[in-house]
Amino acid sequence: MRIPEAPPGRQAILEELVRLGTERLVKLLGMQWGPEVEGRYLHWDELRRHPAPEGLTHREWWLLVAQGRNALRTELPLPDNQGRAFSYTRPDSLLEGLHRIDRGLGNHLEATEPHLVNKDVRDHYIIRSLMEEAITSSQLEGASTTRKVAKDMLLQNRPPRTKGERMILNNFQAMELLRRRVQEPLSIRFLLELHETLTTGTLDSEDEVGRLRHRDEVITVLDRGDGEVLHIPPDADELPSRLRQLCAFANEESAQVFIHPVVRAISLHFALAYEHPFVDGNGRTARALFYWSMLRQGYWIAEFLSISRIIQRAPVKYSRAFLFTETDGGDLTYFLLNQLEVIHHATDDLYKYLDRKSREVGQVDQLLRGDDSFNHRQRALLAHALRHPTARYDIQSFQKQHAVVYQTARQDLLDLERAGLLKKTRIGRAFSFIPAPGLQQLLKRLRA
Repeated sequence: MRIPEAPPGRQAILEELVRLGTERLVKLLGMQWGPEVEGRYLHWDELRRHPAPEGLTHREWWLLVAQGRNALRTELPLPDNQGRAFSYTRPDSLLEGLHRIDRGLGNHLEATEPHLVNKDVRDHYIIRSLMEEAITSSQLEGASTTRKVAKDMLLQNRPPRTKGERMILNNFQAMELLRRRVQEPLSIRFLLELHETLTTGTLDSEDEVGRLRHRDEVITVLDRGDGEVLHIPPDADELPSRLRQLCAFANEESAQVFIHPVVRAISLHFALAYEHPFVDGNGRTARALFYWSMLRQGYWIAEFLSISRIIQRAPVKYSRAFLFTETDGGDLTYFLLNQLEVIHHATDDLYKYLDRKSREVGQVDQLLRGDDSFNHRQRALLAHALRHPTARYDIQSFQKQHAVVYQTARQDLLDLERAGLLKKTRIGRAFSFIPAPGLQQLLKRLRA
C-alpha cells in the first residue's frame, strides 16, 4: 500500500504567500472555506488530485480547507509519537453519522424490534452476534477456519483443533469477558487480561501472551502485500505512561469537554492500535476495546453488531483511514468517519438479519396459528428446519445457541420429537434430532 503524501505545512504556505506579496495573502485570508469538499473530508493526497477552484493553487486551497477545520477542532488527551495531541473536527458528515448511529442504536431499534427487549430472545441474538464477531475478527488476523466449522465448534463446545480455531474460540471468550466486566474501569491490568484471553495458544511464543512488548522487541506494522512499513509504534519504555493516559480517557477521568460516546469508543480503537503495546494480537484487542467502550457507555445494542465483518469487506479503506490520520498531524476525523460508516453498515446488516428472522418465524407462526404450545426457541428451530430439511440438532448446541440450561434445551427438543416434528437418532453415546419428513405438511396438520 502506498503511503499517502503528507499535507504541506500551514506555515510553509503562508511564507510562500508573503513572498508573492501581502495583497494576495490578505485576499486569501479573507476567504471562507468549510472543512469538506463537496461533502467529503478529503486528505491532501486526495485533494491535490482534484481540480482546484478557479484562481487558487492546490496549496492555497489546502490552506483554506485546513483553516476551516482548525475552527472546529477538538483535542483529545491522547498523544502521538511526537507528543502532539490527536484531535478531530466536526464536519457535517461526522455530525450526521453520529446522529444516524444514535438513532439506529438507541430507542429507535427498541421500538421497531420490540422482541429484543425479551431477555431470552436477546440472549439468542447476542450469542449469534458474539460468534460472528469472533469469527470475522479472527479471520482479519489470518485465521483460515470456515464460518460453518467455527460455528459448529463454538456451539458444540468442541476443543479447537487448529490455531485458527483457537483464535476464534479466544475471541468468543474475550467478548463474553467484556460483557461481564463492562462496569469495571479500564486499567493496564485489565488490558493484559484481555490480551491473554485473546491470544493464548495463538502466538509464536507463549511468553508473548498477556504482557507488554519489551524494549528489544522492535515492532513495525507492515503491508501484507508489498511489505511497506505502514506504522512504527511508540517506544516500549513509554508504554506504561501512555497506556495510563489511554485508560484515563477510556474511563472519562480526563474529560474537560464533552466527547460523544461513539467518538470515544472509536478513538480508543484507534489509540490501542496506534500504541501497538503487544508483540501480536493488537488488532483483536483494539476491536474488543471498542465494544467494551460502547457497552460501558450505554449502547447495549452494540452487542448485536459485527464491525469486523464490515472491515473484512473493505480492509484497504480501514488501513487508508489510519494512514490519513497519521500523515495529517493526528487528525482522527478520517478514522472516525470510516468507522461511523462501518457501524452504519453493521447496523443495516442487523436490521436485515432481524427482518429475515422475523419473516421466517412468522411463516411458522402462520402455520401454527392458534397453537401456543411451542415457545420462541422451538419456533426458531422449526423455521430453520423448514429451510434446511437435512439439518441436524443436538441438545448441547441448542443449549448454547439459546443461552439456556441443559434441561430446558433437552425438553424443547424432546417436545418437538413427541409432536412428530423431529426425529431422534443416536450418534455414538449422544442423541441428535433431524427434521421429520414433510415438516411443512405436518405443521399444517397441527393447525387444522
